[in-house]
Amino acid sequence: MPFTGFPVAALDFYDDLEMDNSKAFWEAHKEVYRDAVRGPIEALAAALEPQFGAAKIFRPYRDVRFRADKTPYKTHQGMFVAVAPRTGWYFEISPRGTRVGAGFYEASGPRLAAVRAAIDEEKSGRALERLVKKYEKAGWEIGGDAVKTAPRGYTVDHPRIELLRHKQLFVGKGYGFEADALGPDLVERVREDWTALRPLMTWLTTHPAPE
Repeated sequence: MPFTGFPVAALDFYDDLEMDNSKAFWEAHKEVYRDAVRGPIEALAAALEPQFGAAKIFRPYRDVRFRADKTPYKTHQGMFVAVAPRTGWYFEISPRGTRVGAGFYEASGPRLAAVRAAIDEEKSGRALERLVKKYEKAGWEIGGDAVKTAPRGYTVDHPRIELLRHKQLFVGKGYGFEADALGPDLVERVREDWTALRPLMTWLTTHPAPE
């Protein structure tokens, strides 16, 4: 099925789910989720697959076993195309509209150590620094959990200390509710922005040693 966009019903569904995150609401509206959210995101994933690879479409159910918040359903729908462990392109729809990004979203000890070693190394570290500055200048947001001090083995006066502090590193952009944030043109917008993030994917799969 070709991608024809997300209907307004998808946004309304997540607005309402934030207000009533219950099994009763979900059961009463699961067809809306299927038709307005799940179907379109599967079509979007299929349209992007030839260029970027198969996407994992996340389950709508939250794992509440170790969380204080026991609400059972996610209030957004995401998909992820992996290029390395927990590293790749991301897309989501939520009550705040649609959003894209890319980066590494979680790293094991060895993987994070390899990323930091690549940031520390002069040539590869400066290459990443230039990439991040380029994305910032173009209006992208730089995110990811980070430690407040210097990671073990590095000093606070390291020239790339801000990058070294990251335990996650991703570059993202919100589309909001613009016409090409929800309609048929969304697929081209995501394709263009994921392509713009390919240099980051190349850095993350070339410089850090494999996990």
